[in-house]
Amino acid sequence: MSSLGFIATGAAQAAIEAHVPGLVADEVASRIAAKDTTVWVASARAEAAIRLGWVDAAESSRALVPGILALRDELRAEGVNRIVLAGMGGSSLAPEVICATNDVELVVCDSTDPEMVAGVLTDRLATTALVVSSKSGSTVETDSQRRVFEQAFNDAGLDAAARIIVVTDPGSPMDEASRKAGYRAVFNADPTVGGRYSALTAFGLVPSGLAGVDIEAFLDEASDAAEFLAEDDEDNIALALGAALAGTVPLRDKLIFADEGSGLVGFADWAEQLIAESTGKLGTGVLPVVVEDGAPETTSGAADFLQIRLVADTGLLTDGDIDANAASVAVSGALGAQMLLWEYATVVAGRLLEIDPFDQPDVEAAKVAARSLLDSTPDPVPAQLTEGAIEVRGSAGLLTGVDSVAGALAALLEALPGNGYLSVQAYLDRRADTALEAIRPALATATGRPVTFGWGPRFLHSTGQFHKGGPRVGAYLQVTADSAMDLSIPERPFTFGELIAAQASGDAAVLADAGRPVLRLHLRDKEAGLAQLDKLVRDLA
Repeated sequence: MSSLGFIATGAAQAAIEAHVPGLVADEVASRIAAKDTTVWVASARAEAAIRLGWVDAAESSRALVPGILALRDELRAEGVNRIVLAGMGGSSLAPEVICATNDVELVVCDSTDPEMVAGVLTDRLATTALVVSSKSGSTVETDSQRRVFEQAFNDAGLDAAARIIVVTDPGSPMDEASRKAGYRAVFNADPTVGGRYSALTAFGLVPSGLAGVDIEAFLDEASDAAEFLAEDDEDNIALALGAALAGTVPLRDKLIFADEGSGLVGFADWAEQLIAESTGKLGTGVLPVVVEDGAPETTSGAADFLQIRLVADTGLLTDGDIDANAASVAVSGALGAQMLLWEYATVVAGRLLEIDPFDQPDVEAAKVAARSLLDSTPDPVPAQLTEGAIEVRGSAGLLTGVDSVAGALAALLEALPGNGYLSVQAYLDRRADTALEAIRPALATATGRPVTFGWGPRFLHSTGQFHKGGPRVGAYLQVTADSAMDLSIPERPFTFGELIAAQASGDAAVLADAGRPVLRLHLRDKEAGLAQLDKLVRDLA
């Protein structure tokens, strides 16, 4: 029996009542389970035909388990008990949640910040194995991380090939190169599963299993829910959740995710990518906004907000815990079950929004811009003003008449539409610079609007699609910094410092070219700049 629980109220319940009977009549759930591409608009069907392997991954992935567990035991027998994962987006978010929820250490290296990469690289290298996860192997971040680790293993007198495990699609360039290089193991993932739907495939299972998670139990959780989620029944939670996400009128397109003791550590960050990248295109979509329990957005009541409550057990919620008039849903359940639930619900939302939930047409734009900057030696864009430790740059017209950092922040907030959102994009060390996250609720208080917080370049593989392809109501605050050190990338003509700078500049350029207001605050001295920025934001609030 499925562990899932679900409660909807207000506009969310109205959306369910309006749409679920039709979804049942159209046999949407069973058609998804049968991999019927005609569930979605005609323009989505070609992509859907090669992207529906996730629906039965809870069973098809079981063949991977013995090999993963055998390799885990081999590594432990050799004294190798620290697993580092080099991967971006869907290749890293699911295993990070799986391991954190199970209280198992997995070190995720999903950054190009030189200080973060160096910190991961120099910690317990002698007992470390590296899992390199990429569908093709062409992801520049992951390739760079693999190169620097391979050199570090060799420089330390360790057999690099024996310490590197690869997860990739069969027949990919990375598959062939890894086997030729003699890496310890190569696990092939199902090529009919896109990255953000890959939690139950090799991309989720290999790093999690090597780190020590009971991946058989995790698959069991999903299997227990699979039959129920495929039923054409008005009690099907996947249909209800999909209708709540995309069926409100008018569309409540800001999903305020708050964890109220669910026990699923970081789950909202995984759901953020799944939903934002799947729905944010063609000028529509729904934007997950991950907030703290009790954050300003959770009590706003704004007409474009839908509250998403992640709870331990919906069955334990009392009448005092539920506001029947609030636009909200509460969801509970085991991790494997919830991951499959949200995958189903997201593609149901794609049907209602009449978009392709499997493509990501705008993600490539920032990558192209970054590559262009790396391939040339452009003159740096001069700062439009400097105050204290902060240099200020802005998109065209944003900083007209502005002569202070406070004025620049005020100008960005003034550019925020009444139905908009603010996106904070921090190209810093997400392990060491976590104090910066405190500006998120302060900015939400100051603006009265939802504020997302993303670590760059990680968010480029997540909400980056929504920022460029979704509704044009966002304003963007980039925070970059000079690093105290840099790190070269073997056999590449650029360093990690140059790479992250190009990624930030490239994404800002793409957003600005699309007419979005972008403010970049560059910290010439990171410690002093962070303190200065924190004070400025608190003064605003």
